[in-house]
Amino acid sequence: MLDSFWTSVGGKLAERWAAVSAGALVYWLGGLAAWLAGHGGFAALRPPLDRLAGWPAPIQVAVLLSALLAMAGSGAVVQALTLPAIRAIEGYWPAGLNRLRASRIRRVKLSRAADEQRWLELSRRRTPAAGSSSAPAAITRDQADELARIDQRLRRSPEDPDRLMPTRVGNILRAAESHPKDKYGLDGVAVWAHLWLVLPDIGRQEITAARAALDGATRIFIWGLLFLPFTAWSWLAAPAGLACAAAALWWRVPAAAVVYADLVEAAFDLYRPALYRQLRWPLPTGPQQERIEGRRLTEYLWRGLDSAAPTFRKED
Repeated sequence: MLDSFWTSVGGKLAERWAAVSAGALVYWLGGLAAWLAGHGGFAALRPPLDRLAGWPAPIQVAVLLSALLAMAGSGAVVQALTLPAIRAIEGYWPAGLNRLRASRIRRVKLSRAADEQRWLELSRRRTPAAGSSSAPAAITRDQADELARIDQRLRRSPEDPDRLMPTRVGNILRAAESHPKDKYGLDGVAVWAHLWLVLPDIGRQEITAARAALDGATRIFIWGLLFLPFTAWSWLAAPAGLACAAAALWWRVPAAAVVYADLVEAAFDLYRPALYRQLRWPLPTGPQQERIEGRRLTEYLWRGLDSAAPTFRKED
């Protein structure tokens, strides 16, 4: 899980707080609209506003400050709930849901196995086997589109069946953590903090923005659920809150997770040599050796090594 890393990253705090406050403002304005709908419209505001106007100025200021503090407090609560919500959306559920989680993972495994089988079938039609003199069977446009969709689905989930998660978002993010190990032998979680420190500013900025977008989409889901209690004033609050939460859960959060996952993987693709150089670790000479060296480097960073090899490179 890379989520714990982001709880300690303090960049762009002002922008994040502005986003949280904006969400709280929209939420409470929606709550006010629900209250007005249940109390006869804007005419219901006149009595409390008249009473407020009759109070001394210090009390008026105190009331306004209390309202602002309440709004800021609700934003802080939702911000604190963001990481637990992301983990729940990923599929890290409490022990009481173990059976449901296991059932969902079995379904995901079966779906991935079917995708792999279909991918092989379509790929063999498109590309002849090595040494075969026969031409490949024709592949239609629809089948080519199907192959592309399957390829995307397979890419958005880890190759190891034991690492599959019960949800779509969970598999998108788990795949981003798994691909560096599959390709380079580097454990994405174990070495992420080290790689982060050697990334250029543009890389950090893009990844931070993508993570902020994922957090923001998750907060929309939370605000949508929190809007449901306003149903006590207006029945419209229920469909509005559920529509907001559903749109975030099935559209905004997965879309943001894809962008974030792609950037994390790209960071390993482009900047892992900088990690090797910074640690004075010999650069691998080929893909096979890189997977071996990547596993050794992960072990070195995670637990340390007592062996004499490798010999560290001299400082440039």
